Amino acid sequence: MTSQPTLPKADRGPGGPGDPGSGLQAGLKNRHLSMIAIGGVIGAGLFVGSSSGIATAGPGILLSYALVGTLVVLVMRMLGEMSAANPTSGSFSAHADRALGRWAGFSIGWLYWFFWVVVLAVEATAGAKILEGWIPAVPQWGWALIVMVVLTATNLVSVGSYGEFEFWFAGIKVVAIGAFIVVGGLAVFGVLPGVDSDKAGLDNLTGHGGFLPHGPGAILTGVLLVVFSFMGSEIATLAAGESEDPQRAVTKSTNSIIWRIGVFYLGSIFVVVTLLPWDDKAIADKGSYVAALDSLGIAHAGQIMNFIVLTSVLSCLNSGLYTASRMAYSLGERGDAPKSFARVNGRGVPRTAILASVVFGFVAVFFNYLSPDTIFLFLVNSSGAVALFVWLVICFSQLRMRRIIQREAPEKLVVRMWLYPYLTWATAALIVFVLGYMLTDTEGESSGRTTVLLSVLVAAAVVAIAFVKEKVAKDRARDGAQDGAEDGSEALTAR
Repeated sequence: MTSQPTLPKADRGPGGPGDPGSGLQAGLKNRHLSMIAIGGVIGAGLFVGSSSGIATAGPGILLSYALVGTLVVLVMRMLGEMSAANPTSGSFSAHADRALGRWAGFSIGWLYWFFWVVVLAVEATAGAKILEGWIPAVPQWGWALIVMVVLTATNLVSVGSYGEFEFWFAGIKVVAIGAFIVVGGLAVFGVLPGVDSDKAGLDNLTGHGGFLPHGPGAILTGVLLVVFSFMGSEIATLAAGESEDPQRAVTKSTNSIIWRIGVFYLGSIFVVVTLLPWDDKAIADKGSYVAALDSLGIAHAGQIMNFIVLTSVLSCLNSGLYTASRMAYSLGERGDAPKSFARVNGRGVPRTAILASVVFGFVAVFFNYLSPDTIFLFLVNSSGAVALFVWLVICFSQLRMRRIIQREAPEKLVVRMWLYPYLTWATAALIVFVLGYMLTDTEGESSGRTTVLLSVLVAAAVVAIAFVKEKVAKDRARDGAQDGAEDGSEALTAR
């Protein structure tokens, strides 16, 4: 019979926040956390990938976004419950460590780190393409290098500099989408001064083949296309460990997730599919948001959207490097990564964890240019389902952590998962269903089946390493105990 894990204090370092060299510092202000929480849910995938979802499901893509959005709200509620009770830089990895065992925290922590270092390469390349289009004198690889170096330097300075950059990056995204929804909404209802859009109207939701032109099954196919654009919602819970008031920050971000997804995802996609018919050729040719802006006669719509996408890419890069380094820090602190990862400088920055993460990011960028269709494609596919693995682990961790918190510190349950444990089990079942449905997608080199199978392969390898590591640690502990007993026996004999 295994003993119940205890509920430890938040990992602010042995000396507490504010003591130089004692651990991560409380360098994020409340305004930083608020904007990180809002901006974290808006990924570049919303702007870039939504056109393929609209082509697949028509106006019914709204149901796909609503389904995934509901899933994210439920998962974030579970994570918020655990993180409000114990804010920590390891977030769900640290919770899994305590609730499910060392193997779970080790495995999901390293898989999440792997996901983000691959994202660094993807986003650096995407940003470099935009910048090269503006200034072709600098080659694409040069821009990728510049972007990575600048954001690495930002993260190395202090957590406050990361927060400040992310505050403005996220702010631009939020203002841009807010303006798009307001302007587009006015145009849809025919009250936008100076704009006469003959294609706009609520009729676009049911015309051109109906609300579900490709049938109800297209909703699930749309889910596969949009699910990964929601990754990043959990960043606020990792960053909370370095904030002025971690519990308040986590509670606030958890409670606001519903309106954030409702406004930024469902609101903006609703505007797109009502401004233009879903099958308008411009959506496929130009991208959904550029086509929508063009339909309003807004000059330089393409360049405006490129600027917004670039901001989103830089925000994702900035947060990706921060997130990967803090997960590496947490793994190092728990003995699941080199101890050097858990060392911080006088400003509370885990320099080694940042540099190690960015080095792997640079390696991935190198493979993107050297071997985009083989090695890099494998990296992307094998990390693609990690988001769903993370959400699934959060579900199982919360099922046990609720009992631990209730037993040891019930006053810390300031955020509670709704209808526990039934809604938690239902959420886990839905995630498993999505993973299973992905196996039916067999089209293309990055098909759902390829992504799931390669991700499972990598996950199985990491879990195997975790169990081997745990067994070696137990064997060493047993051998050490035996040696101690033998030494004691010899000492008694000598007497």
